[in-house]
Amino acid sequence: MNKITRFIAAVASSLTLAVSCKHEPGAAPAATGDGDYPAAMATIFINRCATAGCHNEASYTGAGGLRLDSWEYLFYGSNNGAVVVPYSSDYSSLMYFTNTDSTLGPVAIPTMPLNHDPLTKEEYLAIKQWIDSGAPDKNGNIPFASEPATRQKVYAIHLGCDMVAVIDAEKNVVMRYIPIGKTDGLEMADYIRVSPDGRYAYVSMWFGEEMYKIDTHTDKVVAKISLNNILWSIMAMSADGNKVAITNADNHQLAIVNAPAASVQYLPGTAFVNPNGVAGNKTFDTFYVTSLHGNTLYKYSNGNTKTISIDGKPLTTTTGNGTPEPFEVGMSPDYTRYFVSCHQTQEVRVFNTHNDSLVKVIQVGARPAALTFASSKPYLFVACSEDDATGIFKGSVYVIDYNTLEEVKVISGDFYQPNSVAINEPGNTFYVFSRNQNYDGPAPHHSGPCSGRNGYYQVYDLNTLEPRNGKRYEILVDPFIAAPRF
Repeated sequence: MNKITRFIAAVASSLTLAVSCKHEPGAAPAATGDGDYPAAMATIFINRCATAGCHNEASYTGAGGLRLDSWEYLFYGSNNGAVVVPYSSDYSSLMYFTNTDSTLGPVAIPTMPLNHDPLTKEEYLAIKQWIDSGAPDKNGNIPFASEPATRQKVYAIHLGCDMVAVIDAEKNVVMRYIPIGKTDGLEMADYIRVSPDGRYAYVSMWFGEEMYKIDTHTDKVVAKISLNNILWSIMAMSADGNKVAITNADNHQLAIVNAPAASVQYLPGTAFVNPNGVAGNKTFDTFYVTSLHGNTLYKYSNGNTKTISIDGKPLTTTTGNGTPEPFEVGMSPDYTRYFVSCHQTQEVRVFNTHNDSLVKVIQVGARPAALTFASSKPYLFVACSEDDATGIFKGSVYVIDYNTLEEVKVISGDFYQPNSVAINEPGNTFYVFSRNQNYDGPAPHHSGPCSGRNGYYQVYDLNTLEPRNGKRYEILVDPFIAAPRF
């Protein structure tokens, strides 16, 4: 599908907003006051947008769920998620729908304000400058800036855009985008981990030679840790958050990053073939590494490597004849078992850490990928990106009791290629991220600067395993892995 066709799809998905935002006789009057906006923004948002029949208190539910009669409600977003991301006008969809000049940025249809004269160039640029300055209220308060040490967030990386999305776990909308990568080309963030104390997030790059350290108080990159080669993949973190184990498919190594010192140790004797997933034991001196193709798992400890056939057949590191293709390996919270997701055989294989014996084979959906363990409940979430489609949707999430090893539930929601689950334990919710890369999937609400189709996430209740609401929150292209803070 070419860019023109993708743009038409985005236009079609916006028509609901267009036909519902009408100025009908007898509708509520326009909002009054400044809505806590700065004066220049109040003139635009209150007088041009929060008008009768549109984005005001009386009518916003029929106008895409977006309420603009106050600064606070602007950051609740619309039915499709955030419309303004502070400091990031290029990634704020409000800018696309108020723009009529493609030389200034992306243009989306229908043009807002609907059925009225479009914003002038000066008005558009004033909003852009305001957003890039943090979108403050009239008193200078920046959205989502309060309580930086305790605010619960979810961090998501994208294979299709060198940005890290930061999601506020109270309003569930994107609150920041953090740029990463050092080249003009796409470096493809591959994995993210947040330290157990919630202080830092770490990002690996598939086509990059650096690990990025993000301060979760400021949501800025505070260190770039140099690594040799490219093709860095999945990471595991020590219980104290001071060390990060990471696999490299280019030189077939396992590296240990000392996070506080920003130093790297390349473990000797780790000539792994196609290393991908990694998990560490409690003392972080023994590591389990999956070989992406075949049936091989490596166990590395103190310079010695043991090879384990996860299906009991002769060891192989090539695909064929029903090989499991182990993707990710995850350690149970009590470190007594490790779990391996198998792409090809649609299984999760469970092993005893004491003697590496197979405990159970659990059948799951097509192409299981990321493994996510809850702590408040004995749940293991397995994202299965290619499970049978239901209508225009594809994929499922299996919930497994990691104590009894029994299936709790199969969640078949409005997913499309779900690849990752992030659990917000304090809020009793979890987030399912859909890559949405196949053009048979749901059309995105809009397109942005990144090439490709936007993905989305949904919020579920951790107690009921049911959706918290019916929203699909749009996010940048190809959300791949996400991790919660706290």
